[in-house]
Amino acid sequence: MRPLLCCLVLAALLGPCLACPSPCSCSTKKNGRLLAECAYKDLQEVPKGLSSNVTILTLSANRIGWLGQSSFAEVPEVQSLWLGYNQIGVVEPGAFALLVHLKNLDLSHNKIADFPWQDLRNLSGLQILKMNNNRLAGLSRDAFHSLKDLRSLWLNDNELTTLAEGTFDNLPSLSQLQIFNNPFNCSCKVFWLKKWTERTSVSITKGGSTLCVAPARLKGRAVTDIPDHHCVAPSVQLTYLSNLDNTVMYDGLTLTLHCSVAGSPLPEIRWKIQTSSRRIEINGPNVARDGNAKQSQERFLVFKNGTMAIPNFSKEDEGTYTCLAVNDVGTRDVSVNVALAGSENPAEDLLRDDPHAGHLGGQSCYKGDEMDPSGVGEKLVIIYHMPRESKSGAGGALPQVHVGTLLLALGIVLCW
Repeated sequence: MRPLLCCLVLAALLGPCLACPSPCSCSTKKNGRLLAECAYKDLQEVPKGLSSNVTILTLSANRIGWLGQSSFAEVPEVQSLWLGYNQIGVVEPGAFALLVHLKNLDLSHNKIADFPWQDLRNLSGLQILKMNNNRLAGLSRDAFHSLKDLRSLWLNDNELTTLAEGTFDNLPSLSQLQIFNNPFNCSCKVFWLKKWTERTSVSITKGGSTLCVAPARLKGRAVTDIPDHHCVAPSVQLTYLSNLDNTVMYDGLTLTLHCSVAGSPLPEIRWKIQTSSRRIEINGPNVARDGNAKQSQERFLVFKNGTMAIPNFSKEDEGTYTCLAVNDVGTRDVSVNVALAGSENPAEDLLRDDPHAGHLGGQSCYKGDEMDPSGVGEKLVIIYHMPRESKSGAGGALPQVHVGTLLLALGIVLCW
């Protein structure tokens, strides 16, 4: 009786550990890991009844087409999960999120077009990720951001046309990358990839097969052969104009800034304005060809040629004006701080304010790759030039300030 009781107790203890669905075969490896072998079983879904301490789960070469949020709820300890050569087309968010012990994940040779990249955030121990031979057309920039231990990443044979700059940043352990056989559009949006491959120590498998499909002039060339002159980072020059001879005239005091940009492709011009009371972003011209503002209440008039005019400039408009040049290669910006002052003798006031101020008139500041920072700040002082004779005007009328008497003076100029 006692031997029988011992056998029953032992069976009760081992039963849960050896639970195994009928299509699968389960065994304990020499290292103590529990293997559930369910490959080539014509399965249409992840089988139920797996032991909770399975650490290796093989589901390759089945007919699984869908992974739900609870598909792997029974195997939270799994470290290696092989799902290659199935028909997986749908992966619900959360399907992999709780598999925090996962080190190897194989999803290759499936039909995945949309993947819940946020599921990878908890998988900091992941070392191998195979997603090759799927239908992925894009990746989020931070898809692999949390994978500090990732050593091998397979993305080849998908439908990727571009990759966001920084996709492979924050992968300190990455040693192997496969991205060949993707239909890359080699616009300047992927120019960063060429530069990254030139400086990285990561082994890029079949780098010569990482080819451009578009544009036509680069079709068939390797991504690593994109000519440098096709893609040039922006440079930007900001000019402060002290006369409005070549611009539309407005009543009152008008500040005019002109932003000149260069690069390939030609950068877009954007403006950021920060005053004491508000922050404004203008992402393109807001003045029509006829000179009328597209928005009737627009205070800051931006023209297609890169000029900004602020009619009736007042103390409320004081602040930092930033011009940004943006193209597919990158972004550059340059700023000027604008302040307003009034004086009967602007020359004396200017020298007292800043003895190092330059000549009055058009001044410029430039920012580009070939120039290094040289300074710590910049300042633009606008001075009302009020002629002395205006003080004695009849009836004590307030002096008139004319555009022609506007003086712009630069203090410390920071050119980037």
